[in-house]
Amino acid sequence: MQEEIELLKKLKKEKDAVILAHYYVNDEVQAAADYVGDSYYLSKIATQVPQQTILFCGVKFMGESAKILNPSKKVLMPDVLADCPMAHMAQKEKIEEMRQQYDDLAVVCYINSTAELKLCADVCVTSSNAMKIVSALPNKNIYFIPDENLGRYIASKLPEKNFIFNDGFCHVHTSITEENVRKAKEARPDALFLAHPECRMDVLKLADYIGSTSGIIDFASASGANEFIIGTEMGVLYELEAKNPGKRFYSVGHRQYCPNMKRITLEKVIASLEKGETEVLLENSLIEEAKKPLEKMLELAK
Repeated sequence: MQEEIELLKKLKKEKDAVILAHYYVNDEVQAAADYVGDSYYLSKIATQVPQQTILFCGVKFMGESAKILNPSKKVLMPDVLADCPMAHMAQKEKIEEMRQQYDDLAVVCYINSTAELKLCADVCVTSSNAMKIVSALPNKNIYFIPDENLGRYIASKLPEKNFIFNDGFCHVHTSITEENVRKAKEARPDALFLAHPECRMDVLKLADYIGSTSGIIDFASASGANEFIIGTEMGVLYELEAKNPGKRFYSVGHRQYCPNMKRITLEKVIASLEKGETEVLLENSLIEEAKKPLEKMLELAK
C-alpha cells in the first residue's frame, strides 16, 4: 500500500488535487485521503481547500454537492456508478403538490439527494446540522425529503413544527431492527448503543446516543465506557478504532454495509487522478439554482 500512497502524493502534486473521503468508504481509501469526515464536514471542506481538483471518495450526491459549491473546480469521482438509492427517493411533482397544499412551507432537503431534488428545496441539511437549521427556520410547516427516519427524529425534538414526511430511507440503517438491537445489548450488557438518526424510531428509542457519524465518533472518544454497539455503516469502525485503541466496537449483529460506498477502491482513486475521466459534470443553470439551498445550509449551520 505504501507504493500506492507514494504514487498518490505524486499525482496530487501534478494535478493540484485534494482527496476527500467519507467515513463509509474502504479503510485503505480513508487512510490515503487528505480529509475524512461526514457529509457536513466534507461539504464545508470542499469550499475551503485551495486545490483546483477535488477527488471525492463517496457516492454520487457527494460529488455533485462538491461541484455545485465549487463550479470552477474539477470534481472527480473514483466510480461514477457509486450512487445512493435514497438520494432519488423523492419526486418533484410531490414537492410542488405540498407547496400548493401548505402555506408557509419550507422544503428541507437532506444533503443525501440528487442535484435535481436540491433544485426544488429551500434549504439543505445533514444529519449533524438538521436540528439547528430546522429550528432556525421561521416556517411552521416542514416538508422533509428524502429520508423519513431522519425527518421523524428531528420532528420528535421540534413539536412546535408541523412535519410532512416523505417515503424515503437508507437501506443500511433501516435494516437495523429493534429485535437485533435488543439481542446485541443482551450479548454485550456493558456496551452503549450509538445510533445514526437514519435508523427507525423504535431503534432510536433504545439508543444511549443518537447522532451523525462524526457525532458517534466524538461521543465514543469522549465516553468513559469501553464497549459500544454501533448503529451505522461499519466503515466508521476505521476511525473509531484508530482514535480509541483501548475500546471495543461491535455491529448490531448483521451486515451494516453500503455496497455503493465500498465501490470506491484505492485502484480507482489512482486511476481517476491519472486519467481524469470520471469528472462530475452539471449544467450551469442546475448549479446556480441547486447552490442556493446548499449555501443557505452552510450559512445557517455556522
